[in-house]
Amino acid sequence: MTKPSILQRAIGLVILFISFVGGWVAYDYQFSLQSKIQLPKEGALFEIAQGSSMQKVTEQLHAQGILKKPLYLLFYARKQGLGDKIKAGEYRLTADLTYLSMLDLFVQGKVVEYNLTIVEGWNIHQVLQALAAEKQLVNSLAQIPISEVMQKVTGIARHPEGQFLPDTYQFTKGTSDIHFLKRAFSMKEKVLAQEWKLRAPNLPLQKPYEALILASIIEKETAQQDEYAKVAGVFVRRLQKGMLLQTDPTVIYGMGVDYKGNIRRKDLEQDTAYNTYVHAGLPPTPIAMPGRQAIHAALHPDDSNALYFVATGDGGHYFSATLDEHLRAVRQYQLKRK
Repeated sequence: MTKPSILQRAIGLVILFISFVGGWVAYDYQFSLQSKIQLPKEGALFEIAQGSSMQKVTEQLHAQGILKKPLYLLFYARKQGLGDKIKAGEYRLTADLTYLSMLDLFVQGKVVEYNLTIVEGWNIHQVLQALAAEKQLVNSLAQIPISEVMQKVTGIARHPEGQFLPDTYQFTKGTSDIHFLKRAFSMKEKVLAQEWKLRAPNLPLQKPYEALILASIIEKETAQQDEYAKVAGVFVRRLQKGMLLQTDPTVIYGMGVDYKGNIRRKDLEQDTAYNTYVHAGLPPTPIAMPGRQAIHAALHPDDSNALYFVATGDGGHYFSATLDEHLRAVRQYQLKRK
């Protein structure tokens, strides 16, 4: 039997080496894909810019020390046809993620979501201040006049007060404040339409916008939701009887920046469009952002005979059917405190 030549032996060794290396690489490839990414326990935020390729993403992950072997993930993503399916956005990476579960996160587009709450009773200035203070939103409304806000958001020029439903909204980094308000406006439109459709009969309200105005007054008059229907009942009966609403929050709204924390007699006599001590009926626009409960109350007032109410000093109100009873309640709850 002829002995193998030196060349044959060398070729055999090369093949054996290649087989060994190939097997090792295959094992390391499979092992690495199942391995945890390199992160501290608290995790980290990672952002994929719009239009980024899979190669760019793996390079960034490697540069930040998150991936030791980025080529493995790049090869796998391309082999599986996932390289062009990753979604742009901000991701919260955790230490328990593997190479593959992180890739799945990118493909599924499970980006970080932030929360911002529009609080019941806020006015449009407070809403815009909250949006401007949120660093994850792209702000474009801060420098424009209040009168142009609705034009930017809806394309229709109208007063923005009361037009955005109080609620907690989720959004992703890079969302514009305009897009955020579009959602809040759409929710207000939906809720108002639903509540208007189911409204109580014989209300002195001719259109949904009037219900929104009344709801905003209710929202500012009491913080106790179990009083909403009672407050609504007082104002509805006053409207039905042709009485002045005489509600302080409308006076305060009409005063604007001149309001310094208290209302004087001359303020009650000041002829602003919002002064319901001077002008009959509802003010021309809402005075705040009413929530769904306030809107519901405006369209479902209680059926008592109360025409007056006064704050009791504990967050609630005393409701009266007659002026005499009301004046006694004022003496009891208001004048004594002074």
